[in-house]
Amino acid sequence: MDRTVDDIFEESIEVKRAALAHNKKAILAAVKMFTAALKGNRKIIFFGNGGSAADSQHIAAEFIGRFQKERKALAAIALTTDTSIITALGNDYGFDTIFSRQIEGIGKKGDVAVGISTSGNSINVIEGVKKARQMGLKTVSLTGCHGGKLAKLTDISLIVPAE
Repeated sequence: MDRTVDDIFEESIEVKRAALAHNKKAILAAVKMFTAALKGNRKIIFFGNGGSAADSQHIAAEFIGRFQKERKALAAIALTTDTSIITALGNDYGFDTIFSRQIEGIGKKGDVAVGISTSGNSINVIEGVKKARQMGLKTVSLTGCHGGKLAKLTDISLIVPAE
C-alpha cells in the first residue's frame, strides 16, 4: 500500500510538470484573454460535464469570491449550476444543447467561454464552444489526453498530456 500511494503522488507530480512545460505559453495567453475581457466589462463562462462541471463551478467561484487575495468580484458564471435550465433544455432539445443554448442566451461578444472536457470529445461542450465562436466570444479549452476535437476548436487550448 505504501508503494501505491507513492506511485500515485509521483505520477501526479510528473503530470503537473509535463502540463506546465506543455502549456506555459497558452496559460499566459489565457490570462491575458481573461484580463482583457474582465477589464472590458465582459464575463468568463465555464462549462463541462461530471467532474468538469464541478471544476467549472469551482473556478467560477474563485472568480466571484477570492483567490489568494482580497479583491472585487470578477464576472464569471458556470453553466452547470441551474438544474431547471439544464433539465428543461435536455428534455426539450436534447442533452447536446444544454451549453450552446445557454451561451446563446447569456453570451455576448467579448466574453470568454471556457469548455472543460477530460477527453476533449464531449458533444455538448463542443456545441457550446461552436455557438460561442459563432457569436464572437473568445474560447478556451481545458482537456486531457490529446485534446480531442475540442482543442482544435478553441482560440487557446490547455491540454494536460496524460490519460
